[in-house]
Amino acid sequence: MSKIKIVVDSTGYITKEYAEREDVAIVPLNYVFGGETSKESFPGEFDDFYSKLSSTKLFPSTSQPSTGDFLDVFIKSFEEGYDEIIAILLSSKLSGTYNSATLAKNMLEGKKITIIDSINAASNLRFLVEDAVAMAKEGKSSGEIENHINSKKLGMHIYLTTETLEYLSRGGRLSSVQAAVGNLLNIKPIIELKDGELQLLEKLRGKNKAIASIIDKVPEDVEKIGICHIMDMDSAIKFKTILEEKFPNALISIDELGPVIGSHLGPKGIGICFY
Repeated sequence: MSKIKIVVDSTGYITKEYAEREDVAIVPLNYVFGGETSKESFPGEFDDFYSKLSSTKLFPSTSQPSTGDFLDVFIKSFEEGYDEIIAILLSSKLSGTYNSATLAKNMLEGKKITIIDSINAASNLRFLVEDAVAMAKEGKSSGEIENHINSKKLGMHIYLTTETLEYLSRGGRLSSVQAAVGNLLNIKPIIELKDGELQLLEKLRGKNKAIASIIDKVPEDVEKIGICHIMDMDSAIKFKTILEEKFPNALISIDELGPVIGSHLGPKGIGICFY
């Protein structure tokens, strides 16, 4: 039976405890903020970043891990006795992370490395990793795991909304005038990740209406829901209570979004990932 190493990038926002317990390798994305370059860290370590984001008009730029970053992780995994590697990564339409990993794979000819474009992010990426880890423990082959992930990822959904339009404006997705008018009218966008790309689905007046609309998009037979939030655990807990009442058979968890994704929504942004 092959020993399979699971690799994921930091936008799965997997906890340090889980990564260490299951020996999952996390390859962090990078961000540049105020002239300083940093690697995205783990949930529970984002407070300083968001505090700085809230207190300045600066906006971070982000970049994928380098080919060398992946090469280091792949080589180390084989040195630790793993026979194969499966890397499950952020949507290739959002980042060059998938391309960096593929280049690293091509530099290690003859090694068994599978690179999967999750077409997802955040909790959905975590869900896929958790499945891969469980299947590897059960002795499933890399082919079986790859087929499962590629099938499952197609039935996943992500919907997000914001507290303010300011950060969409800072990131260049809205003009400053559009953001100012929208904030004045209390407009809350619903952003959907569809076919691996973020798209504006609709605009509603008031955050409660936006959250109600997001809940309406969840099917009755939902299995897992990840509530994604940015510095707003109180709202996430309230959201979880509502979802637990409506979907008593679903497994519901709460995740923090880090700088790479969360900076575009800003503090108190919130949403859900589910399948």
